[in-house]
Amino acid sequence: MIQPNIPETDRPRVVIVGGGFAGINLAKALRHARVQVVLLDRNNYHLFQPLLYQVATAGLEPDSIAFPLRGIFKRQKNFYFRMADVKGVNAADNILHTNIGDIRYNYLVVATGSNTNFFGNKVIEEHAIGMKSLIEAVQIRNYVLKQFEESLLMNDEMAIRAKLNFVMVGGGPTGVELAGAFAELRKYILPKDYPELPLHLMNIYLVEAGPKVLASMSEQSSQKTLEGLKFLEVKVLTNTAVKDYDGRTLTLSNGETIATQSLLWAAGVKGFPLKGLPEDLILPNGRVVVDEVNRMQGASNIFLIGDIAQQVNDSRFPKGYPMVAQVAMQQGKQLGKNIANELKGKPLQPFRYTDLGSMATIGRNRAVAEFSSIRLSGYIAWVAWMIVHLLNLMGFRNKLVVFINWFYRYFTYDRGTRIIIKRGAANIVKLGQTVNQTDALMTP
Repeated sequence: MIQPNIPETDRPRVVIVGGGFAGINLAKALRHARVQVVLLDRNNYHLFQPLLYQVATAGLEPDSIAFPLRGIFKRQKNFYFRMADVKGVNAADNILHTNIGDIRYNYLVVATGSNTNFFGNKVIEEHAIGMKSLIEAVQIRNYVLKQFEESLLMNDEMAIRAKLNFVMVGGGPTGVELAGAFAELRKYILPKDYPELPLHLMNIYLVEAGPKVLASMSEQSSQKTLEGLKFLEVKVLTNTAVKDYDGRTLTLSNGETIATQSLLWAAGVKGFPLKGLPEDLILPNGRVVVDEVNRMQGASNIFLIGDIAQQVNDSRFPKGYPMVAQVAMQQGKQLGKNIANELKGKPLQPFRYTDLGSMATIGRNRAVAEFSSIRLSGYIAWVAWMIVHLLNLMGFRNKLVVFINWFYRYFTYDRGTRIIIKRGAANIVKLGQTVNQTDALMTP
């Protein structure tokens, strides 16, 4: 029988499920605490998800946005990592069930992140392409490049148009950044790599059900984003929802149809709870209700942080904190302090999110950023976006590789990872069937 082989200890054991932003910041915060920290994830790396879209559009190599979890904690003496699929939790007996055996805990912290939300539409889920894992990003890159290659073999303009039409659903930062990246592929790469392709047949659409793109940002930033997308000739459709999609024809709520074989879904995410958690605490969006210190209601030693946690005690966010990396990082750090304080008999401090701002890049020299009352757009915001993302990447090597890639692309208008590793559209793995934000998908 497989055993987790975690050393026995007289110290309290804190088991963290998920190696995303929330999980790693919690583990770091516990480095000096008198506890044993056990981190579980189905992959052995932390994924910097904000740059996944650049892997999907051949801008970065996959390993430049992933960093080994063991490398992050190699100097932390109280830390243990195990690759595992978590199957469920027995809260009554403080046991976590995994594919490598049962693990006892004194504290359990669920930081499983989120998955793509198709809002119950199984037909769209079957045919749309999600992007939440490193494997999926590489597969999207393979798929997109293969669409270009296959278009060269066709003479029928309608068939070529369906191959070259790319539709992004969701006008948030992910959708905007994807649309901008695809538009730059069309503008800078295709004329050089595929001069025979009729580029006028390639269209990039951004479909948003709401009245504006980047709904969480100001009207000014939204308008600047819209102008940037239109400059790149992205067709932006607001107040328009996706009604149906059969893998070839997209039907919109306004009655229009778009011939496309590529629907990239960025319209929302949902939490991914563990089996065994009380069902009455799990909301329709998959998040689990927690109190002001991120403790699950009805439990004394189970906490949830990051996208999975639904905390509604802050009047600024009546629907819960946004499912973004900054919330996860801050919750991880705060919970680490709280666990250490509880072990010392000190009171736990309520979590309150400090909004450090929002930003999104549209393309070369174009971005929007908001920090408190400061609003930036254009080149300055684009530079700020790059600096923030470089600083938050794990590992000096990754920072250097990404910087060199960006520097090279800026002056050469080139992307160096345009290779197809696996062929065939069938190789695309639908996100609803694979992994979540932290690559810590729990086995059903």
